[in-house]
Amino acid sequence: MKPVIALVGRPNVGKSTLFNRLTRSRDAIVADFAGLTRDRHYGNGKQGKHEYIVIDTGGFEPTAESGIYKEMAKQTRQAVAEADVVIFVVDARGGLSAQDHDIGNYLRRLGKPCVLAANKAEGMHDGQQLVEFFELGLGEVHAVSAAHGQGVRTLVELALAPLNLPDEPEDDAGSEPGVIRLAVAGRPNVGKSTLINTWLGEERLVAFDMPGTTRDAISVPFERHGQRFELIDTAGLRRRGKVFEAIEKFSVVKTLQAIESAHVVLLLLDATQGVTDQDAHIAGYILESGRAVVLAVNKWDAVDAYQRELVQRSIETRLPFLKFAALHFISAKKRQGIGPLWGAIAQAYKAAMCKMSTPVLTRLLLEAVQFQSPKRSGMFRPKMRYAHQGGMNPPIIVIHGNSLDHVTEAYKRFLEGRFRKEFDLAGTPLRIEMRTSANPFADKSER
Repeated sequence: MKPVIALVGRPNVGKSTLFNRLTRSRDAIVADFAGLTRDRHYGNGKQGKHEYIVIDTGGFEPTAESGIYKEMAKQTRQAVAEADVVIFVVDARGGLSAQDHDIGNYLRRLGKPCVLAANKAEGMHDGQQLVEFFELGLGEVHAVSAAHGQGVRTLVELALAPLNLPDEPEDDAGSEPGVIRLAVAGRPNVGKSTLINTWLGEERLVAFDMPGTTRDAISVPFERHGQRFELIDTAGLRRRGKVFEAIEKFSVVKTLQAIESAHVVLLLLDATQGVTDQDAHIAGYILESGRAVVLAVNKWDAVDAYQRELVQRSIETRLPFLKFAALHFISAKKRQGIGPLWGAIAQAYKAAMCKMSTPVLTRLLLEAVQFQSPKRSGMFRPKMRYAHQGGMNPPIIVIHGNSLDHVTEAYKRFLEGRFRKEFDLAGTPLRIEMRTSANPFADKSER
């Protein structure tokens, strides 16, 4: 699973700026005043071949006893609990403060791997200005500038070093050959644990009529008709504004890691509540992760015909980006409709691991272009020459040619439909990448 890095420090030291730099995004709001970040924020980063999850936290005041600062401190403590390594960010220009000492004492007591980063150190060539931070007792002080990117790469390397990550990323999510990792995901109290218990034929997991019973991602081995599975019951993901209990917050990163490490994700919906914003949020994360997915609507026996029609319409309108996924209506409690799920899961896994030959892909591409050419862009029309497979889980098709930067999203969807039909890619996302050949005369024309 991806390692987790937590960014910790007092307010306005540049944690959110560093978060945006690590995730190569602008997801965290940045402004020149303290206390802007209050909740935890999750993002994905990558250093070389190693991917990781980074958590941005609010300004940490370990001694806060009331008000918003107490809640922010609780959030930060949970981020540290979730993390494999902590980056303690201090202000190189503002100098050492009493609050830095409090945070340093807290981190030393935990004994978790910690890297000390002195941010806003651009232009500080003399290390004498950073000497005072050695008082924190956390080892070497590393000068960085999150705003300018100076020293950030080295900082991440130092943070990941204690984790002893393999030089090469693990294939097939690190599972045994022939074992399908199946994650059951969804909002709290939709029946995830009940479904897995029904499959296993025993009360292996705690199932209780109260949201948030499952706190961690639990892995259970299972075999059906000779096929081995690893069932992952994930804790329910709840909208952040509705999460107040610290231990339930702890479940979020485990759920995200479980989705990332799975081959197939079974997204469980609740027929009595329809498709909510949080369902769409989870579905979006599954799609972003590139996992194969099967949709199942649980508690189908508990709704009437009118409610069933509403649920089906809400799936069509709120989850249109999962049209490729098989849809099943089940009742985990009454064991209704759960048999056909296995066929859909097997099909989704097969599609995610599909191998596509270059000659067949190129033939399909040229036939599609002959049937309908891409639109012109100015004086030029994109010219597609050949295609090949660029990866699996999810399948990636790489198309080479000229002026491909101007290929429209609509045309990409047209090509996707052709490829899906030929290779029967039901249940998995399909990514199409366009690579334009370099113009060999570009340098000559500039002379």
